[in-house]
Amino acid sequence: MLDNDLTFIDLFAGIGGFRLALESYGAKCVFSSEIDKHACKTYEANFGEMPSGDITKIPAREIPRHDILCAGFPCQAFSISGKQLGFEDARGTLFFDIARIADFHKPKILFLENVKNLVYHNKGKTFSHMCNILDGLGYRVFHKILNAGDFKVPQKRERVYIVCFRKDLGVDDFVFPKPLKEYKYLIDVLLPDSETHQYVIERDDIVILDKPVEEYKPGTIRIGKINKGGQGERIYSPYGHAVTLSAYGGGAAAKTGAYLVNGRVRKLTPRECCLVQGFPRDYIIPVSDSQAYKLFGNSVAIPVLKAIFKKIISLNCMKGYNVKNR
Repeated sequence: MLDNDLTFIDLFAGIGGFRLALESYGAKCVFSSEIDKHACKTYEANFGEMPSGDITKIPAREIPRHDILCAGFPCQAFSISGKQLGFEDARGTLFFDIARIADFHKPKILFLENVKNLVYHNKGKTFSHMCNILDGLGYRVFHKILNAGDFKVPQKRERVYIVCFRKDLGVDDFVFPKPLKEYKYLIDVLLPDSETHQYVIERDDIVILDKPVEEYKPGTIRIGKINKGGQGERIYSPYGHAVTLSAYGGGAAAKTGAYLVNGRVRKLTPRECCLVQGFPRDYIIPVSDSQAYKLFGNSVAIPVLKAIFKKIISLNCMKGYNVKNR
């Protein structure tokens, strides 16, 4: 064992997806920040500590020194489901708090996640502006859009992952992990019918468009609709991937999508959302269903983070740190 622990901070921590991913390799969290009270309650229940509050009000000097800055920074300002105001939206400006802290502490690595539309927002100008800021702070920026479904996550979830290395580390190229050739499907994580009665959708405007699909297939498999089939009204086969979990949206199956499971149409339970994001089965959910849906919809797909972090710690610039090569 080496004495030099790899340390990180967990900004916009949510319910701790980044923390679970990095701690699984032995990295040590030295600071966390989150403003949502329900997320904080959930974070404390699982990690034994309450995150610091609003990061915009925390001076950089009060944050401990760290090797890696992690942040799944708020994405609503760039999401195609929102108004796409970018930096005009207060949530978009939170990127500058990442830059503020990085400028003060100069961590070796920035590890960030956001919706894929960030790359295309305002014809690419928003993302280019961010990259220029990070470059000016002394970081070499690498990014790639990855689908969680390609990393044994039973969910179609495309996100942009951004890894920035301090230039003096000499990392001239970073190769993101390639998609795996094996999949996990929604049917693999579903709870038994005895635990899901309250999530069944019983309406007379349900239409199953195709025969039930019972063959495993990567991606979402749409087989029906509720009402007019708008957002939250589409029915899918559990033998494919779940649709992207969302913190917002309406419809009979809002935030999770609807699935035909054992002859019943239902939405996912909060525990199933937990598993669909790659959280452990014993992860504590101390909030209401409505809050849990929002928290998991805002969270990150842990297996993708782990795959990327494994690539990071394999680099020569990370030698000498106490990490577990899993």
